Amino acid sequence: MPRDNKKSLIQKIASQANITFKDFNASAIGANKVLLDNREDLITLLTEVRAADLKMKPNGSHSEHNPPVMYMHICETESFSMGVFLLNGGASIPLHDHPGMNGMLKVLYGKVSIRCFDLLDKPSDQVQSETQFDPPLLPFQKDSLRRAVLRSTMWFTHDSSPCILTPQRENLHQIDTVDGPAAFLDILAPPYDSDDGRDCHYYKVLQTVPDADSKVEAQQQCEEETWLLEIGQPDGFWCEGEPYPGPNVSF
Repeated sequence: MPRDNKKSLIQKIASQANITFKDFNASAIGANKVLLDNREDLITLLTEVRAADLKMKPNGSHSEHNPPVMYMHICETESFSMGVFLLNGGASIPLHDHPGMNGMLKVLYGKVSIRCFDLLDKPSDQVQSETQFDPPLLPFQKDSLRRAVLRSTMWFTHDSSPCILTPQRENLHQIDTVDGPAAFLDILAPPYDSDDGRDCHYYKVLQTVPDADSKVEAQQQCEEETWLLEIGQPDGFWCEGEPYPGPNVSF
């Protein structure tokens, strides 16, 4: 991949993201070699980025008086958005989805634990009625039940490769800080847009009553399947803006 050493690394990342996702088609990603090659080039650039490239100092923007999560907006086009999330120690970004979207997350400092899920086909009414939850669900909540499978649970640091999600794989995730504050660069393609069917939905993992159906329970554990409940934005989680101190990005 040709490299222009006069450009900042974050500009190179933005330019490559624009190339990669400009004509993104969620249904064709598996067969689109050009897109996959471009994505690999983007991953290579993301692997190199560090907090210093964005003129950020580890832990420099964290305070007990800040919200648990802050966001530094860098740029947004019709194809992708890019920014930095800063999480206080002990903070989490709750389990949420990215409908029809790609995501790339590169830790800049600190350590995070990321659990990734995929939604499965909606269960039948019979399966739902035979499953008992602890605590029991209210009647109106049953329409918000979803089956999902836990795909991965991994720790990431600034030395790690990016965490990748696609419309088809590991599309839901929860991000938890480990041993202190953390920050990560985040690319979403295309950006969230509720008018175009890409709204953010939150979920929580449900506990089932073990004795409800021992055979089903054993199969669920073997396949790492679980039940999720779609919920509103969880209490105690909110995010506020923070000025971005790094190099300018333009197109």
